[in-house]
Amino acid sequence: MPLLRNCSGCARISARNHAPCTLAYFHKPLFSSGAAHGNDPTLKPLWQTLYDAGADIVIGGHDHHYERFAPQDPEGRADSAHGIREFIVGTGGKNTHRLLAAPQPNSEVRQTDTYGVLKLTLHKAGYDWEFIPQAGRTFTDSGHGICH
Repeated sequence: MPLLRNCSGCARISARNHAPCTLAYFHKPLFSSGAAHGNDPTLKPLWQTLYDAGADIVIGGHDHHYERFAPQDPEGRADSAHGIREFIVGTGGKNTHRLLAAPQPNSEVRQTDTYGVLKLTLHKAGYDWEFIPQAGRTFTDSGHGICH
């Protein structure tokens, strides 16, 4: 994991990003209310680079629940102007790691009992999200965000 700790190449990521709406995804989340794994501070350098580059969305998994965070900075402070909205979508069907601990700051929605997928639609200046549950389940989550 030296890339995350030293973040070699991070300046190139930040300097090359000119997209109006930027999404990143990787397995482990920086912030998570999951009881099995929770926050992973080793991702903070990567999050800092994404934040500095103006990223809008980060998607992770690892904990097997669904969670949506309000836009925040890499320190976990609410930041509606420049923050990154994080989604945890570990809802593909595995029954382990589905327990929640106390909600992390800025966690807006959490659920552990419905499998499903997250549908994201990226627009020029914003994005829409919709959690689509497995057949027969009723949990949903949807909304719209503005890109920086």
